[in-house]
Amino acid sequence: MVDWNLAVTTATRFVRPGPDVTRDEARAIVAELRRHAKSSEAHVRGFTRMAPPGAEAEGAAPEGAPEGGPAEAGAPGRAGTVPPHDTPVLVVDRPGWIRANVAGFRAVLKPLLAKMEDRRSAMPGGAVIGAVGGKVTGAELGMLLSFLASRVLGQYETFAPASRELPAGSQGGRLLLVAPNIVHVERELDVDPHDFRLWVCLHEETHRTQFSAVPWLRDHIEGEVQSFLAETDIDPGALLARLREAAQSLAGARPEGEEGDESRSLVDLVQTPAQREILGRLTAVMSLLEGHADFVMDGVGPEVVPSVAEIREKFQKRRASGAGRLDQALRKLLGLDAKLRQYRDGERFVRAVVEEVGMDGFNRVWTSPNTLPTKQEIAKPADWVARVHR
Repeated sequence: MVDWNLAVTTATRFVRPGPDVTRDEARAIVAELRRHAKSSEAHVRGFTRMAPPGAEAEGAAPEGAPEGGPAEAGAPGRAGTVPPHDTPVLVVDRPGWIRANVAGFRAVLKPLLAKMEDRRSAMPGGAVIGAVGGKVTGAELGMLLSFLASRVLGQYETFAPASRELPAGSQGGRLLLVAPNIVHVERELDVDPHDFRLWVCLHEETHRTQFSAVPWLRDHIEGEVQSFLAETDIDPGALLARLREAAQSLAGARPEGEEGDESRSLVDLVQTPAQREILGRLTAVMSLLEGHADFVMDGVGPEVVPSVAEIREKFQKRRASGAGRLDQALRKLLGLDAKLRQYRDGERFVRAVVEEVGMDGFNRVWTSPNTLPTKQEIAKPADWVARVHR
């Protein structure tokens, strides 16, 4: 159904080149990102009071961490002298990010594609159609990845399979820092490069801490994703029709200004009623994770990133501004506009809850799937506080 090798080849061929740096500069950038990733671990754990189960805990939180009451049963322990993550930090270029994400897509989509392959093999001429369709789908996926590969600064890969080239932790997962993109943005924003690199690492390290301190979180999200995919209409004809509809939306087939499918993302176009419910839960948890990471990196920032206020102001303006019409269309089609809302809404939720019940009170969110906020509670944090702290 998907020619994964062609996806990698296509994406690598069409991805934009990174910024000009000398070989020595590149080595220095990679080394600095690795140092910042390591130092971010202690900063994030100290501020959030989150650590892997069984980690040794210290009493007081560091200066700048919001105060709270005693840790609740089931919540992560306070951070102290703790063992390091076993999930590796990989500083990659754009082709490296592409290869890592194709491996992740291949693992997550395997059950769905197997069902579609069984359906297609039973059709007359299914083998030929499958071979041709796999080439087309691989090329299309490659083009989308080439677009994204120049925009992602860092990423915690939750479902990453381990390989010799791309190692993963014992429970899966790896942290990717895309060096060319970080350099590109720091130059574009004209900010202190050392501060910006640490600021980015604080955000990504928060994601790594979330999954290491909350062991059930990965399985919970994977279960929701697989439930979403299991509800997908696996009829190849119907799926191709929906993808064609999305392509027409991207191409601007409707007159400019006319309401219609151009306002919908690719995710919207493949939803069933059951998927909408699942997607609502996934949206809530992703808003929580992204908003928590933004809250943490700004909370830690003033202590360790002198120019954090300037970086945040410039970066927010960059997030809000779109480039050309094609760039805006791709962002909408891929649901990236929704992701930007997740950062904003999730950060507001975390900030409101911490102000109300303190950091330890907020950390009850990690107790179980039942204490995760709903999509409605993300918008109304007081409702989550009333439900969980009543």
